[in-house]
Amino acid sequence: MANLLWLQGGACSGNTMSFLNAEEPSACDLVTDFGINVLWHPSLGVELGDNLQRLLNDCVSGNTPLDIFVFEGSVVNAPNGTGEWNRFAGKPMKQWVKALSGVATFVVAIGDCATWGGIPATAPNPSESQGLQFLKRNHGGFLGKEFRSKAGLPVINIPGCPAHPDWITQIVVAVATGRGGEIGLDELQRPKTFFQSFTQTGCTRNMHFAYKVSATEFGQRKGCLYYDLGCRGPMTHSPCNRILWNRQSSKTRSGMPCLGCTEPEFPFFDLAPGTVFKTQTVMGIPKDLPTGVDKKGYIALTGAAKNAAPAWAEQDMFIV
Repeated sequence: MANLLWLQGGACSGNTMSFLNAEEPSACDLVTDFGINVLWHPSLGVELGDNLQRLLNDCVSGNTPLDIFVFEGSVVNAPNGTGEWNRFAGKPMKQWVKALSGVATFVVAIGDCATWGGIPATAPNPSESQGLQFLKRNHGGFLGKEFRSKAGLPVINIPGCPAHPDWITQIVVAVATGRGGEIGLDELQRPKTFFQSFTQTGCTRNMHFAYKVSATEFGQRKGCLYYDLGCRGPMTHSPCNRILWNRQSSKTRSGMPCLGCTEPEFPFFDLAPGTVFKTQTVMGIPKDLPTGVDKKGYIALTGAAKNAAPAWAEQDMFIV
């Protein structure tokens, strides 16, 4: 049996809602099939007041072993580094985070806010928010660059706004069943099994991307969303088109541009009118090119593709 404790800092509860919709495995499967004992969760825990403080203190003291500490939301440091804007169970939440991370075998950050600071940490960041071990792309964050859990691993980052439910439960199962040491992490401490490929991998619009046929409005079933509508699928690491949402779709499959929410820079641009859902260009060339493609190569490839585009590339090929 593995004891799991889930706390929530500066958050909208989106990752909790996502977690409760997991299917492979489901949140119930974690308990019945994989022997995970949920000590407490913001939406599932029954202890309140003194009982909750006693539970948390038992974890900190070691009376109750803490195998997996899951944190959702940003670490709020305001005002002036005190953390008083986000109090929980009698003290600033950041103090619980520090103490529980120090005794947990594994520490898992769920969602953009816990991994990179997310939207709360976007300038001017009045809540002085941080991720557990990163602030945007800067390594360090609240626990510091050198932090390692008792298992010897850094914080396992599962980003997304929200994170896909199955990414969450599959990693929890891996660490609960003793395979935590086998989880390969990339330079941003994301599990490679989910975040080595791009959102573009498996996108049904790849043929339109290849022939530079662009979608011009949301919901169109034909055309690539990258050239005009600001899709970040070619630059974003996620398996959204391999592990589908609700087992049937993804943003790009439904005609919605990828927002790049698994990358530390999310939200991109300044969110001013005209900067979202619009591909930013310089002299007609996108400012952000697909990862690994330089400007000269992009011009050559897209020019040839446009000239070679067959008539069917302009057609809606998805017949219901």
